[in-house]
Amino acid sequence: MLYYIVIALQAFCIYHVIKNNTSYYWIFLILFVPAVGSIVYLITQVYNKRDADKITNEITNIINPTKKVKDLEKQLAFSDSYQNRVNLADAYLEIGDYQNAIQQYKEALDGNPQNDFYVIKNMVEAFYHVEDYKSILHYTEGISSHKEFPKSRTQFIYGLALEKEGKLDEAEENLKCIDVRFSFYNERLIYAKFLLSRNKTDEAKEILESISSEAQHMTKPNKRLYRSTIAEVEKVLQTI
Repeated sequence: MLYYIVIALQAFCIYHVIKNNTSYYWIFLILFVPAVGSIVYLITQVYNKRDADKITNEITNIINPTKKVKDLEKQLAFSDSYQNRVNLADAYLEIGDYQNAIQQYKEALDGNPQNDFYVIKNMVEAFYHVEDYKSILHYTEGISSHKEFPKSRTQFIYGLALEKEGKLDEAEENLKCIDVRFSFYNERLIYAKFLLSRNKTDEAKEILESISSEAQHMTKPNKRLYRSTIAEVEKVLQTI
């Protein structure tokens, strides 16, 4: 049990380093001196009394992800509010229970007359994982004019759904918006493969070469995070 607690502490601390752009030397301390490094990081970089409960909860959720769901289910049963239902849906989405996430998001929207961009974008993510492309198109229409829609992952998923429905020109129009340097590496790889499927080899090659070049300037944590994507990029480049 102690081993899993230390692993959870490491995971949380590394996540906190990346999320908050803390100096990356902390990652080496956390990895190579696991228990002591994690504790020192928590005390010096994270911990204060106000955050204590939040940290405890996040570590608990890493060890036992279903606990968060059960707690939120109880909270919703006690108070059936819009926010409680959305929180439960988010928790389902986090653990990959996409059908339950979709159900809760839909019920939340039914009780809310306004289109909630946050809720719909998360529901679109869940629809993507269950390959319900028609629902993606249906719900995305209501948020396509939102200021946060352009160049978002939601627009990218919308493009993929258009491709599945045979609307290739519209799909390309939306997918290309994700081609932003030093970001969206996985999505840009998928977009490049889409272009290859349409015999647009030069455009695809340009994207892949850009990702390959950007990979040379990645931080070590990002190189580990996108290792399989970079490897796939190099593999596809060799076939062009």
